[in-house]
Amino acid sequence: MLSGCNLGLNLGNSVWHSGTVAAAKQAALLGLRAAALSIPAGADESTVDALKPWIRRVLQTLFSDAVSPLVNVNFPRAPRGLLWTRAEVRHYDGAIVPVRHPSGREMFWFTVKPLESAEQGTDRWAMEQGWVSLTPLRLDLTDQARLAAAVARYPLDEAVAAAGADRASLPESARAVREAEAPASIDRAVVESRNGFEDSPPTE
Repeated sequence: MLSGCNLGLNLGNSVWHSGTVAAAKQAALLGLRAAALSIPAGADESTVDALKPWIRRVLQTLFSDAVSPLVNVNFPRAPRGLLWTRAEVRHYDGAIVPVRHPSGREMFWFTVKPLESAEQGTDRWAMEQGWVSLTPLRLDLTDQARLAAAVARYPLDEAVAAAGADRASLPESARAVREAEAPASIDRAVVESRNGFEDSPPTE
């Protein structure tokens, strides 16, 4: 499944809130191989035409072999090649800047500026250098090392939970959790209908 091409790059921290990447994630959750594709904001028809050979090469790379089930791809305006990259985690320095509205009201803008330059090997660095960036992503966001350290240093109720781990969740409990996940805008009837379908026994 291909998501995009999005008009506007999705680099580094953007993978957390990008709709383009989110669509590819959903496909990956369904067991499909997926890629999110993004090109520079404001790209015109000539830019898109120039990128077509690079898009073709990216697709050949991704789908000729099972490289990764989920990849975030960003294209610069004039690519010089393809690179495997990691997502940059960028830190910012925020500041509150007071300004005056034309009507005389005092206003405040929250501005940010990056604290560091793009690090080599990241998706942002690749864009700055003119390379197409291919970043394999994973669905499990858990920091396994820190989780293990937290359990070891600050044990909570893991022992009690583990003692009852062989007990299956009651259908009512599973249904309640699913309902708690549903956005408020979803009609309850739809939720109940979906739950009834999921909990009903298979038919032959």
